[in-house]
Amino acid sequence: MRIALVSDAWHPQVNGVVRTLARVREELEGAGHEIEVISPDRFRSVPCPTYPEIRLALFPGRGVARILDATEPQAIHIATEGPLGIAARRYCLKRKLGFTSSFHTRFPEYLQARTGFPTRLAYDWMRRFHAPSAGCLVATDSMRKELSLRGFVNLKPWSRGVDSELFRPREDKLLDQPEPIFLYVGRVAVEKNIGAFLDLDLPGSKVVVGDGPQLDELRRRYPEVVFTGAKFGEELARHFASAQVFVFPSRTDTFGLVVLEALSAGVPVAAYPVPGPLDIVGNAGVGVLHEDLALAARQALHIPRERCREHALKFSWPRCAQQFLDNLSILAPRGAGVASSIAA
Repeated sequence: MRIALVSDAWHPQVNGVVRTLARVREELEGAGHEIEVISPDRFRSVPCPTYPEIRLALFPGRGVARILDATEPQAIHIATEGPLGIAARRYCLKRKLGFTSSFHTRFPEYLQARTGFPTRLAYDWMRRFHAPSAGCLVATDSMRKELSLRGFVNLKPWSRGVDSELFRPREDKLLDQPEPIFLYVGRVAVEKNIGAFLDLDLPGSKVVVGDGPQLDELRRRYPEVVFTGAKFGEELARHFASAQVFVFPSRTDTFGLVVLEALSAGVPVAAYPVPGPLDIVGNAGVGVLHEDLALAARQALHIPRERCREHALKFSWPRCAQQFLDNLSILAPRGAGVASSIAA
């Protein structure tokens, strides 16, 4: 079937949203579906304030309409609430077309952390944005419950996957630092709460892998911490496998793909008991969730690595793509036949 995927987040951005959408697209195309990605690189754009690596499409309404008219998709999925998402939503409402959407990012908390903008007002806007959607796809059950309490409707499950061949336990260690090594991987930005990790009194070494607007500031504040910058592919996977504990200090992520990648590499997780870690780690015995993050990190040292790997193997990208496809069935009859199978 022909699927239009509308997203303000796309390459060359490096984040969990882009990785999820790109991998699902790959799985769907491998199963014979046609995916038309409508992304900022197809439009004139400007840098997002405080996040110059994120480009925002300028006045994309007519361009989005032209692409959708030419494509004639059987299903339209709006992945983000930015300029492209707004334009696609307007297109669908004007033509009385059904669409699905997804809630990937806690923008209200991000806005508050950066500007002080009230989260209540931002959530009011986001709730109105997703209200006409036939299904708003959410990564975790705890996030679904939270959004439901905020008045969001038509919430549907859409979990995530991990590349278990790339992210695997390895004998060759890449990090030559005093052990135990406590690792963070991800965007280096204020909303990730990385300072809560770096302030912890822990033995061994702390390593931060990633890039972002807070990198220079944190390097100055924590000269004893190893900041590697962004890593990709095999090099990234070897960084994961070199750690003894993966520390995830974020309180605002809706899932946390890096948590799955750490577990797949056989590395136990220390995190706060918040959406994302609660759903991935839960009571599986592959991590420690506690408001005392230092306590969680120290206790996680005793978790068997093979248990972490076994748990991560329950998540796969084919299953993620199949769940996405199944959710499109609510758009029938325009999406008739969307629930064809993807091999796990």
